[in-house]
Amino acid sequence: MMRVAGVLMALVVGSASAQSLDPSSIVHRDVKAWPTYSGDYTGQRYSPIAQINTSNVKALVQAWSAKLPGEVTHSGGVGTTVAPLGRVSGSIVQVDGVLFVTTPDNVWSMDAATGKVNWHYQWKTRGGTHIGNRGVGVWHDRVFFETPDNYLVALSAKTGEEIWHKEIASFDLQYFSTMAPHVIGDHLLVGTGNDLDEPGMLQSFNPQTGDVEWTWYATPMKKGDAGLETWASVDAASHGGGNVWVNGSYDPETHLYIFGTGNPSAAFTSQLRGPGANLYTCSTVAVNVDTGKLAWYYQTSPHDTHDYDSAQTQVLVDGTWQGKPRKLVMTMARNGYFFVLDRVTGEHLLTSKMFASTNWAEEALDSKGAPVRIPAKDFDFAGALVSPSTQGIVNWQPPAYSPQTGLFYVNTSETWEMFYLATTDPRGAMGLGGEQLMNLPSNGGWLLAIDYTTGKPRWKHRYPGVTGALAAGVMTTAGHLLFAPDIHGNLIAYNAATGRQLWHQHISASNAPETFVLHGKQYVLAAGGDTLYAFALK
Repeated sequence: MMRVAGVLMALVVGSASAQSLDPSSIVHRDVKAWPTYSGDYTGQRYSPIAQINTSNVKALVQAWSAKLPGEVTHSGGVGTTVAPLGRVSGSIVQVDGVLFVTTPDNVWSMDAATGKVNWHYQWKTRGGTHIGNRGVGVWHDRVFFETPDNYLVALSAKTGEEIWHKEIASFDLQYFSTMAPHVIGDHLLVGTGNDLDEPGMLQSFNPQTGDVEWTWYATPMKKGDAGLETWASVDAASHGGGNVWVNGSYDPETHLYIFGTGNPSAAFTSQLRGPGANLYTCSTVAVNVDTGKLAWYYQTSPHDTHDYDSAQTQVLVDGTWQGKPRKLVMTMARNGYFFVLDRVTGEHLLTSKMFASTNWAEEALDSKGAPVRIPAKDFDFAGALVSPSTQGIVNWQPPAYSPQTGLFYVNTSETWEMFYLATTDPRGAMGLGGEQLMNLPSNGGWLLAIDYTTGKPRWKHRYPGVTGALAAGVMTTAGHLLFAPDIHGNLIAYNAATGRQLWHQHISASNAPETFVLHGKQYVLAAGGDTLYAFALK
């Protein structure tokens, strides 16, 4: 196997603090930090910091901004190349006053108080799909990230020096990797994706050695595997997709990692898959982090035919259900429906359709509370008009939850699309088995605040314009605030209970905002393309 070399860029300034994270501390979150993908393991993206609140947020001003270089020149291998760095779209981790920022193939360590760069590491890639990178995982004094050409790279948090790299999946089989490695104890959970016809998977790596501890496949791989009866054959199942694109959430009481899986392959035409549900694609699944064994699943789109990934971050809540305490998991799926489940057992509790325009499924749900697809809305030679589009009512951009309001917050998009069985593209259908006509007229974007006990929005805000673009992810804080980018790139602070707009800044926002405390001051951090913006009170 060809060894792919990493490139360590020159140190710019001295690194700060110890830059070490005890993984057990993530369970009992240091509220001053943002130590993992969602801030903590719940997926709530809720910060208990209240220094910035509804009364004073209008005084929020820019503390600093830092623009990443537009391109990096490096030499070696076949020669000198100039590589664009892309935009920051994933989560930025903050540990010991240091930020770890990523774009595809790149990691920066930056001073959280000033935005100055401590070090920059660039992976020398073989190519592949550079759609984005969702961030790093930090374990003690190491930083981990995935590369588009399917390597897991371990770096020194203090210097950026490469410690090791390990192959995640085959580049030749058209896998590509974007997920932020998820540190849970001494497990390093890594997902990867594929737009062709290979099986999705979640793997656990040893963060010390890089050795694989276990692999969970999203589809049956051999005769006798559970779920095989929902496929036409072993061959169809083992090439059936279900990719693990996005970080999930972790319940330390049950040791379950709860996450979403992608669509089956081929995405649009299902004849070779058989008429069954095609488990465990388009599902919320719970896997034991120590063994990699499936504990339970719930399928949000049985036998999906519209590329409706269920790969969204699941939100864990200790809430009340029908007057009694209940351990819950919530998710808004790409197919247009909001779901509430029991997170210990996977029992279905609620399904709610968000927009009347969603037309791919029957009004009545099946016996498990899942939508029932309308075959006439499958792909057809003449075309079928379907809502939502393959982009979905939501995509991978993370939602949030506030324990103060009991509301689930998410940016959505109400869209339509024409789906066709045939394609004139000379490259073929690229794993889709059909073609879609996108960019049809749209009802635009909405910010929804959903009451999980009813599945209905308590309030909603329609963004100006009719673009079908999806805005970046959101965050809530103990200051009774909701921070949410809109489809036009504005970062907006709302009263989380009422939806009243209190503050905004145009930064071309490209990722979900986050917050932390440094030297006694609360910062709100967000990216706009290749630039980071930090805000604080005057």
